[in-house]
Amino acid sequence: MKKFFLLKLIVLTLSLTALISCGKKKQNDFSQIPEMETKKGNHIWYYFSNSGFSEIDKPQNAPLRPQTPWTETIRISSAANATEDQNGNTLGYAVVNRLGIICFEGNQKYLSQDSNVFDNRTAGNLVFLNNTPIFSVYKSAFFNDTISDVQYKNDGANHLFLIQFDSKAKISYPLVNTTNLVDNKNSEVTDFVWDGLNWLCSIKTINDTKTEFSYLSWKPNVPLLSLSPSQAKDKITIQPSNMEEFKSAKILLDYKNAPERIKALCKGFFDEVPFSLEIKNADGTSPRIYKNEILNSTKEELNAKAIIAPSWSCVLFEDGTLFLEGALPGKHILREGKPIAIRLPKLPAGFVYSDIVISNLTLYAAWEETSFYKTGRSGFLQVDLEKSLYSKIKF
Repeated sequence: MKKFFLLKLIVLTLSLTALISCGKKKQNDFSQIPEMETKKGNHIWYYFSNSGFSEIDKPQNAPLRPQTPWTETIRISSAANATEDQNGNTLGYAVVNRLGIICFEGNQKYLSQDSNVFDNRTAGNLVFLNNTPIFSVYKSAFFNDTISDVQYKNDGANHLFLIQFDSKAKISYPLVNTTNLVDNKNSEVTDFVWDGLNWLCSIKTINDTKTEFSYLSWKPNVPLLSLSPSQAKDKITIQPSNMEEFKSAKILLDYKNAPERIKALCKGFFDEVPFSLEIKNADGTSPRIYKNEILNSTKEELNAKAIIAPSWSCVLFEDGTLFLEGALPGKHILREGKPIAIRLPKLPAGFVYSDIVISNLTLYAAWEETSFYKTGRSGFLQVDLEKSLYSKIKF
């Protein structure tokens, strides 16, 4: 597992400690801040099986799973937050590859499975439209034997692409299939970027002798959530695109141009460490990735995920280092608006934290056992922020 160099910072372990107000000290010098023990039972570990998730005392005690390519493994492949609903609740969602969608509602969580959508498909790319989760699925040509099946090749209904998740009915509905975008039934939309209006897609076409990539942009002529594969082709406008345009939409941006709230949250930390940070807006479009490059650095590049919500924002690095600022639902602003830092429980070697959502006063952090492009065991950590933060921090 990658090692993190946490500069000028003391982080407090959740199973262990929480950061409290520090008074007048040298900026970012937290070395004298006392640690405060949190109450027992402020976090719970869960692991994924072939049929769902179950509680476990530690990730390393989860049943062993063979490491397989990440596209084929049961794991949280994408997670994101909705914004507050009319009742003041903030829901979080996670796409669990090969399994289903988890809806996080405070300390409650619900897994909605659908074999017709998730079996033998790679799922991810979670975005939102008016607080409605939307994600994509495809079949990976490199590792998935079912892509060569005759019925699959000839049946356009098998080539699912864009899916809506109805959190009330707990059902996943196809919106657009790949065959609504291209005529070739051997094609799959393997990736997309959505800017709130246009969907820019990368399409892979598998023939007996070669593999080809093509690119297109499309937008609906009617409300997106009213589409279905049976009539989508006549209700969308398609424009040709190219590799350069797609790469431009996916390019890693300079961290100097990252949103000001995130830069302020991490200000003074990691000044000498290269890192890559995926930033998502609650109820938002496709995330963007910002890269902090340090010339001639010998340190490993770090990976992190960030969420910007209307009243709070957070950044989670893969060793469990979490930065948080703002006010969670129904609570006062933490530390008068100053960022806080906590360290989630330490993972064993070979495990990383991979994504995060916060629902009301509960934090969920995905974890997985990883080696290069393969993943073994996986699951998520549930943290009670009321116990671990709000009962300890002075306002």
